[in-house]
Amino acid sequence: QVQLVESGGGLVQAGDSLRLSCVLSGRSFSTYAMGWFRQAPGKERDFVASISRGGGSTYYTDSVKGRFTVSRDNARNTVILHMNSLKLEDTAIYYCAARSSVDWPGTRGALYDYWGQGTQVSVSS
Repeated sequence: QVQLVESGGGLVQAGDSLRLSCVLSGRSFSTYAMGWFRQAPGKERDFVASISRGGGSTYYTDSVKGRFTVSRDNARNTVILHMNSLKLEDTAIYYCAARSSVDWPGTRGALYDYWGQGTQVSVSS
């Protein structure tokens, strides 16, 4: 059974950086394309970033382009989200997700097969 565990969230000030990690266990990590999503209080869960199985292709929602970077380390079964220049509106619970059998996972959450429990990111002024 696949399990995803996120870590690295916390409380930071606007302009600071955070590094979120997500470790996949239970299956071969390299067979999964990965994504990051977030859900702010009272809002829908939104796509943030995704990365192909080999790591060669990435995609970001417009609001984080130039500030966030997604990467993966297949040897460590880990996907990472580097978040720079954090803004108040980045406050949310961040979830990683895995999608099997495709190289490119897309941006729709419904297409992903497995989800982590989430990690809270709070940005203060």
